[in-house]
Amino acid sequence: MIGVLIGSLLGLLITVAGTPLFIKVLVKRGYGQFVRDDGPTTHKTKRGTPTMGGAVIVFALIVAYFLTHWILSLMGLDNAGPTVSGMILLFLTAGMGLVGFIDDFTKISKQQSLGLTAWAKIVLQGVVGISFAVLALNFPNERGLTPASTAISVVRDTSVDLAFAGPLLGAILFVIWSNLITTATTNAVNLTDGLDGLATGATAMVTGAYVLMTIFQANQSCRVLPGTEGCYEVRDPMDLAMLAAMLTGALAGFLWWNTSPAKIFMGDTGSLALGGALAGLAILSRTELLLVILAGLMVVIAASVIIQVGFFKLSGGRRVFLMAPLQHHFELKGWAEVTVVVRFWLIGLLCVSVGVALFYGEWVLGR
Repeated sequence: MIGVLIGSLLGLLITVAGTPLFIKVLVKRGYGQFVRDDGPTTHKTKRGTPTMGGAVIVFALIVAYFLTHWILSLMGLDNAGPTVSGMILLFLTAGMGLVGFIDDFTKISKQQSLGLTAWAKIVLQGVVGISFAVLALNFPNERGLTPASTAISVVRDTSVDLAFAGPLLGAILFVIWSNLITTATTNAVNLTDGLDGLATGATAMVTGAYVLMTIFQANQSCRVLPGTEGCYEVRDPMDLAMLAAMLTGALAGFLWWNTSPAKIFMGDTGSLALGGALAGLAILSRTELLLVILAGLMVVIAASVIIQVGFFKLSGGRRVFLMAPLQHHFELKGWAEVTVVVRFWLIGLLCVSVGVALFYGEWVLGR
């Protein structure tokens, strides 16, 4: 538990202190945000604001992780050190962040609002996602538990197993399923990142929920309480809790500079990294479908884009919303940007509360 506290504090301090230094570097090099021409006119003032701030979040997460384990080892409290689950989650987060960084840097170097082509981004995300999925099905511990499993999970693994027709087919189906989750989550966070602080605060709420849930999984682990009804079969829950806490702290520190008026944007570097982190936490903690509820705000925002595009094509040019994603619809209706952000945060908090309640409620009923 002390690792969770140390890690969250380190994540917070690194982004609070490191973000303004990174801003100075970006300003000196002229790495500023390009704003889409068809967006709300109020966003024109954001042009030139430093972007790629997600690099600080990823950096803070990696440094905090290894530094926390080193501190715990000095205190004699860490016998295991970094775990396979933790390393795999870092790989997915940093890998997706790298794809986003390439996309952001392409926009800056070409002096336009469009970066990588859609296919290039899909291929790069696929390489990272497939690698993560393959790694997650390997490295069993002494109890035979791998970081992920081929079973579909809600608040724990269900009886629906993708390996119904054999281990090879199960592994292939899991890779597809894992990439579906990862792609959907990264796109959802990316679409949410449209207003100052919106995606940062909304994601911090979800990672905060994962801190609580994975700590509970560690305390109610079948390894700690063998044979106990309702115990959890998760490989490294406490290490996942530490990473979720570090990410929550890092996001809180970044929000200090990202809140309106933002001094820096996270860019695709941040949104893709955070989407990867959320997907990884869901898969490794065996709460895949619960993520749909926990990240309900992001799901609604992503759905608004799908609805808008689909209706536009089917109706011959008509629109459901004034503009998609959904947050821009309310901006065009006259809501102030801060008002939209705060109200969407409240919706996000409600979704997270419902998700955590379902998680705990299932355990209570199972007992």
